[in-house]
Amino acid sequence: MKPILNYLNYHWTDARRDILAGVTVAAISLPQAMAYALIAGVDPRFGLYSAIVITAVASFFGSSSHLINDPTNAISLVVFSALAFLDPDARFDAYQATFLLCIMVGIVQILIAVFRLGDLTRYISESVVLGFMAGASCLIALGQLGNLFGLHDQGSGHQHVLLRVWLTFTQGGPLNVYALAIGLGTIFLVIGLGKFRKTYRLPQMEMLITLIFAAAVAALFGWSASGPNGKTVIAVIGNVPAGLPAPHIPAIKFWWVKDLSSSAVAVACLGLLEALAIAKSIANQTRQSLDYNRQCLAEGLANLTGGFFQCLPGSGSLTRSAINFQSGAVSRASGVFAAITVAIVVLSFAPLARYVPKAALAGLLFVTAARLVDWRRLRLALRASRYDAGLILITAFSALFISVEFSILIGVALSIVLFVPRAARLRCSELVVTTEGVVRDRLPEDPVCDALILYDLEGEMFFGAAPELDRYFNELKERALSKAIHVIVMRLKRTRNPDMVCLERLEHFIEDVKTKGIVVLLCGIRPDLGKAMTNMGFSDWLSPEQVFPEEDDKDSATIKAVRHAYALLEHNDCEHCKRKGLQEAGQAKLYYLV
Repeated sequence: MKPILNYLNYHWTDARRDILAGVTVAAISLPQAMAYALIAGVDPRFGLYSAIVITAVASFFGSSSHLINDPTNAISLVVFSALAFLDPDARFDAYQATFLLCIMVGIVQILIAVFRLGDLTRYISESVVLGFMAGASCLIALGQLGNLFGLHDQGSGHQHVLLRVWLTFTQGGPLNVYALAIGLGTIFLVIGLGKFRKTYRLPQMEMLITLIFAAAVAALFGWSASGPNGKTVIAVIGNVPAGLPAPHIPAIKFWWVKDLSSSAVAVACLGLLEALAIAKSIANQTRQSLDYNRQCLAEGLANLTGGFFQCLPGSGSLTRSAINFQSGAVSRASGVFAAITVAIVVLSFAPLARYVPKAALAGLLFVTAARLVDWRRLRLALRASRYDAGLILITAFSALFISVEFSILIGVALSIVLFVPRAARLRCSELVVTTEGVVRDRLPEDPVCDALILYDLEGEMFFGAAPELDRYFNELKERALSKAIHVIVMRLKRTRNPDMVCLERLEHFIEDVKTKGIVVLLCGIRPDLGKAMTNMGFSDWLSPEQVFPEEDDKDSATIKAVRHAYALLEHNDCEHCKRKGLQEAGQAKLYYLV
């Protein structure tokens, strides 16, 4: 074993940290997996099966070292809605449709990976991710308030989380001081042990120690033992059913496929967005390089496999991934160890799990929620620009007041809406030839040349910039006509990504001014622009003497174009040009500095 571990560059110290993180994650996965199965409207054991199979497969094939896959709140809500077409009393059909949906989600995600569409997620702004994490961390804390105060959760999964919190505090019964003591004690103990660990550089296992200690305290004082009425003083996880998932081919009714197809696409896309957003957020702190398509493939394989082992569709879990990271996990093996731990508990230690207080889990999740947000980067992003601040705030508030599953979609859509106008901005600046023969940007104190116009265009030349391009061209034409200027030099070196729309605008401008006796010289033509112009047929009507491609020689294309422009001026009465003496000198002393 040791030589193999050394060969894989995976040492016992790494394995120990992964095992501790996996065990800690498993302690959270047990109650949450059952709870999310209930939200989806299926038997809790299917949630546990997902915590074993989907977690192990996704971790084994994934790219992120810390992402944990499992049933999630958002996915479970969508699954519940997807099964609404079935008779509520047809439990068997609901189970089979759930497994079929899991398989369909896996197939869609695998196709996304095969066509390498996962790379598109790199264009999700980090501000959107920060806003998502901030909003989601608030939801985690809000969702645990009832458990922290020992209240009975009220409301249903269809109701907004803020409404459910209100109903819990107004209708959830009296405050349980014992649960509150356990919850607050868990919070303070985790924080204290964390500081102690950092001081003495100890292994990161404060969460696991705290959870065991809280369970021991509850058992010692008899708070987790059933009383004469069959109830416990504080709420505990409850009995965990024993047994592992067995291979199972779900019943397939083809009209189910039709009714589930749209939900499968929605769950697949939502799951990928959630998983990749969480993985990207953690990778920002660990500096890990992610392979987005590989992670998409892992998500698909996990769901596809899970469908044949009686699992719910899963995705990256915000809570468990954060705990995995904060517990010191170093590799994807931590997810496999978490799945193995859940399997062992389900098989052998199910009776012991009932001693874990829900209030202790709530305290643990409160600390996790606070640590989930990168506060330093959040402050930097809020101060960086109104664009970043707006994305963060809108995404966070969308998670809180609309839904966490749509907050990422809203943030991404808003970032695209805000980005397109910024990308469409073209910068048009006038150039000037100085007395020393330097071609540079014109300063306010520089005199205006009445012999020719030198302009530099910079930016994205795509359809979104067409209106602004038209405005610049109209200004150039009006100035040339008003000053009786017959030569325009247009530098295009810093234009990017030309498309048909903008090239047509350029063609119309050149042909329009040509009818009025004005010659346009294009300089700094890069290969991509030159190829696009050739494909658009510019060479059929535009003289080669009007085009100056960018070349690697001592004289730039701009200098060549300016010299040619002066050569075209038969009668140059511009006082500015006469003072420079460039016309008479043949422009031999021109040199380039922009």
